[in-house]
Amino acid sequence: MGEDAKIRLLDLDLTELKAFVRSLNMPEYRAGQIMGRLLIGDDIENITTLSKADRERLKEAAVSGIPEIMLVRESKLDETVKFLFKLYDGVLVECVLMKYNYGYSVCVSSQAGCRMGCKFCASSGIAFSRDLTPGEILGQIIAVNKFKNIRIGHIVIMGIGEPLDNYDNIIKFLKIVTSPDGLNISARKISLSTCGIVPNIFRLAGENIPVTLSVSLHNPFDEERSEIMPVNKRFPLDELFAACREYVKITGRRVTFEYSLIAGVNDSRRHAGELARRLSHLQCHVNLIPVNKVTGTGFERPDRSAIERFKGYLEEKGIEATVRRELGRDISAACGQLRKSVITEETQQ
Repeated sequence: MGEDAKIRLLDLDLTELKAFVRSLNMPEYRAGQIMGRLLIGDDIENITTLSKADRERLKEAAVSGIPEIMLVRESKLDETVKFLFKLYDGVLVECVLMKYNYGYSVCVSSQAGCRMGCKFCASSGIAFSRDLTPGEILGQIIAVNKFKNIRIGHIVIMGIGEPLDNYDNIIKFLKIVTSPDGLNISARKISLSTCGIVPNIFRLAGENIPVTLSVSLHNPFDEERSEIMPVNKRFPLDELFAACREYVKITGRRVTFEYSLIAGVNDSRRHAGELARRLSHLQCHVNLIPVNKVTGTGFERPDRSAIERFKGYLEEKGIEATVRRELGRDISAACGQLRKSVITEETQQ
């Protein structure tokens, strides 16, 4: 059986894995043993609780689904580490490991490429390849845990791709990663970022998976937001904020709004005032992000005084805001930068 046709074990939850094991005429309890070893990064050959015959039978029908680490870059400025993975079909994705005082957090990719076309993002300009499967998202975490010999406790789904454009796979990933049979990471320690696919925000609210919803906002005016974020033409701000209010109402979780500050584009007092007006009476937090300098965008970050003025105005209006701590600036840690650089080098050879 070709590799492409084989079952990818990390794509299966425990119930599905039990059924698969039974189909191979192996006792059902073997599924728990297999799952336990996959979650620590072992490949099928290393699951020595199985007999050699059972391992051979399993290898004939399946692969683990753990991605291959192609490149690792470690920051000299902090303990941030960026990983570039090659998936079974040659597709490249990346994730970033960050260390905070509360432990390790990983930012994972949900798609290979992105269809959203946000102008300030390094993922734009590279063709969308495909959605990632639940196991390919989970596999990023497992591979990083094993490589660094750590246990990641927080997840940010904010790498390459729009998670809510890959809805079904994201939901299955969330159910596996939060399950006691999976990595058993609390949903409250997971942030899911979206540029604003409104129907799927409503769907997510009803899933009973209380992740933190993180909305990439970046401009409080419809016309201006549409210029840098095409999704706004489909789902304008009034619809987006209505969905956010519903998310807060159903889940009891506040929403985080990501706001990339771009010099001369969205960092004025006028922008801060409109942002404060729109966010009044909404349980939320604003994460201000001085924009990353990405070749080809032409966008520049404001100076420190402009950033502090913007933050101060929001706080005057009762809006909680922080400026994101910058990590890994020396290793292209921003979303999509490493993958983009590698693909660009390959196409120029």
